Amino acid sequence: MKRLTGLLTILIITLGVAIYLAQNIIPPENLHPLGEYYLENSYFGEHSAKSPEVVTSILWDYRGVDTLFETAVFFLAIIGSLTIFRLNREQSEEAKQGEPKPQLPEPVVVVTKLTVAMILAVSASIALHGQLTPGGGFQGGSALAVAPLLVIAAYTKYALEKNGLDKTRAIIIRSIGLLGIALTALTPLLVSGYIMQNQPIFPGEALGVPLGGSLVLYNLFEYLAVGAGFTAVFLLLSIPEEKFKKFLGVRR
Repeated sequence: MKRLTGLLTILIITLGVAIYLAQNIIPPENLHPLGEYYLENSYFGEHSAKSPEVVTSILWDYRGVDTLFETAVFFLAIIGSLTIFRLNREQSEEAKQGEPKPQLPEPVVVVTKLTVAMILAVSASIALHGQLTPGGGFQGGSALAVAPLLVIAAYTKYALEKNGLDKTRAIIIRSIGLLGIALTALTPLLVSGYIMQNQPIFPGEALGVPLGGSLVLYNLFEYLAVGAGFTAVFLLLSIPEEKFKKFLGVRR
């Protein structure tokens, strides 16, 4: 009861602070010309990204090359992690042979399944609406990776592998995401001669929904790449310590 009361108190205080700040936000009097340009041309304007979400427009359009290199650095880190924990084919097959975990209580099973389903839906919404609302492919992919991590915690890694999501498939999905980002960036070269050009190469909207041109494609492919990359690392890190020691001993 005390914990519940304390939690409610914290929530009320947080809500009160948020309302106070929202009512007392003072708009900047002297907006920087560059910032003003981005605000005016994110959706409208001659060089528009056709996206009402200014931050996404800046990240993947106005300074897209910089974001592309940042994404490359992140995935090099993922590759480094996979390289450190790499296993040969025999070791990978042996790592998949785990003892089945005792059946969890039914409430835990139901809650875990519902939570995973909600995470998948929310993460997809974060990624696919990144050109409309705050979010994007990286944020959505990070949220997506929580789903397999939750399954690993509740059922062990063998439940994922039994249902077809092993390290190899995760790496394949990650590679598809990276290839999609590269193709989206290079396609404008064939049309206009400019890398990562957005408008008018890619459609600005479909069925009345703003797509942000290439922004929705970048978000989609990064969503897959980030989620699958984290999942591959989680699967390797969840191999029982005894088996890792054995594998390391074999290498030596």
